[in-house]
Amino acid sequence: MTKNQHVLNWINEMAAMTQPDKIVWIDGSEEQAEQLRAEACSTGEMIKLNQELLPNCYLHRTAINDVARVEGRTFICTSKKEDAGNINNWMAPAEAYSKLSKLYTGAMKGRTMYVIPYSMGIVNSDFAKYGIELTDSIYVVLNMLIMTRVGTNVLEALGDSPDFIKGLHAKADIDEENRYIVHFPEDNTIWSVNSGYGGNVLLGKKCFALRIASYLGRKEGWMAEHMLILGLEYPDGDIKYIGAAFPSACGKTNLAMLIPPEIYKSKGYKVWCVGDDIAWLRVGSDGRLWAVNPENGFFGVAPGTNEKSNPNALATTKRDTIFTNVVHNLENNTVWWEGLDNNPPANAIDWKGQKWDYTKYNKSDKSTCGAHPNSRFTAKAINCPCISKEFNNPAGVPISAIVFGGRRAKTAPLVYQSKNWQHGTFVGSIMASETTAAAAGAVGVVRRDPMAMRPFVGYDMGDYFAHWLEMGKKIPNPPKIFNVNWFRLDNEGHFIWPGFGDNMRVLMWILDRCADKVGAVETPIGYVPNAEDINIEGLDLTIDTIRELLSVDVEAWKEDVSNIHEFYNLVGDRVPAELKEELAALEARLGLI
Repeated sequence: MTKNQHVLNWINEMAAMTQPDKIVWIDGSEEQAEQLRAEACSTGEMIKLNQELLPNCYLHRTAINDVARVEGRTFICTSKKEDAGNINNWMAPAEAYSKLSKLYTGAMKGRTMYVIPYSMGIVNSDFAKYGIELTDSIYVVLNMLIMTRVGTNVLEALGDSPDFIKGLHAKADIDEENRYIVHFPEDNTIWSVNSGYGGNVLLGKKCFALRIASYLGRKEGWMAEHMLILGLEYPDGDIKYIGAAFPSACGKTNLAMLIPPEIYKSKGYKVWCVGDDIAWLRVGSDGRLWAVNPENGFFGVAPGTNEKSNPNALATTKRDTIFTNVVHNLENNTVWWEGLDNNPPANAIDWKGQKWDYTKYNKSDKSTCGAHPNSRFTAKAINCPCISKEFNNPAGVPISAIVFGGRRAKTAPLVYQSKNWQHGTFVGSIMASETTAAAAGAVGVVRRDPMAMRPFVGYDMGDYFAHWLEMGKKIPNPPKIFNVNWFRLDNEGHFIWPGFGDNMRVLMWILDRCADKVGAVETPIGYVPNAEDINIEGLDLTIDTIRELLSVDVEAWKEDVSNIHEFYNLVGDRVPAELKEELAALEARLGLI
């Protein structure tokens, strides 16, 4: 399929090490994909679901010890340890190659090596980056066909160039003691072994599109960010685009596919999804920041996805979808998961492949779940009812606002605006969420997750902050930067803000600020709205409640400052001086110095 000697030499080298029985090139055709689906069903690797109710949908189960990303087994291998930074796990490249080569040797004996040429971004666009993943898993092939742009046109676009990301994946023995997801940013290489779970083995996703791409972006002057992209269409047809970064469990996918409340819908407002997870951003010729979603599909968490929380995501899964580790409903050969509806199937198989008795389900005991809490759907973006018509635009979309957010009970107001790009970078760098009862560990512990990139930066976090500051100097017309908190609690522990579709009310204020249509109140942390400028028409909330949501708890922020210092100390010596100045300025405004 290619005469590119760089590609062929590398494949030959990897095949000599892993020793597959045969090598199959993936061409991106539906005919080949269908053959692979049939083969996977014949071996039990996948189960074909009810084709009338769920056309072209399949179920897969991973090994019980292999159900999530493994941050503790994920490494950044740079020649200098300090270049990987204090937040990442580091291993010397020579040690990593040596250790993993032993695990790969003969790992594909009796198996087929599949060669997947894929593009992140539209093939031949300015944003596009190419990769080749070698894998012995049909499940990986079929997921990559959904999540990325796969085919011979990728090889044609690559031509004779050596500029591609080399990805090697082998299931080996699915041995968690020898499970590694290892990145060599200086070599454009990713190695993954002893896992079959999507987040560890779909190498185009977090591995390439964030860890390696963030490294490339710094080197080449662009940004790879853990951000959704949405477009908000006004009744006159004008569309403004927002990029937003949230840690897990903060409603990212729900916001990306938001359905406007009736007061906006009835007037003709619409919301369009460009991406739900990753954004690549570059400065356009017009001086604005432009973004694309480099992915081609959604790898979403199934539990909690339902007709109320995210009807667009649910509709997307109705065809051409691979479900992983959900309940198999034997009554009609479909799928089910906790939070889908209140009708758990009486005749069902759980995610472990065992008979499941829904009457034994205990909400507070995850071990009784029929679907694994991290069970997934892999679905085509083009099947989403609210997918943007710009989704396949090679130029991307212009970003008016960047929104950061976390889950804070008291500290952060509903929304506030940074003073400028440098201050906005500071706001992103101190992003945090508090642990909830659902998370492991103590409740209320603050976990800093800068720009929601803590597990995904492919180099030192301080250098990453510096790259943000550097990009700010390169964007003549930068987006304004905001922070939101949908999760503020009252004194009884109830959420004050309704969330979901009503989050659009806050986005409207954000876009009004970007257009200089509304004023704001200056506070020690930034600009907050005048309560009257948040549209609460149709909500069972008073203006006083909005004032409470927008209030800045100075005492809580004073407590937070010491935690910020601790985090900056953890990041280390490379935290930029500008961010330390912003922290000192915050302390001064709070009356601490």
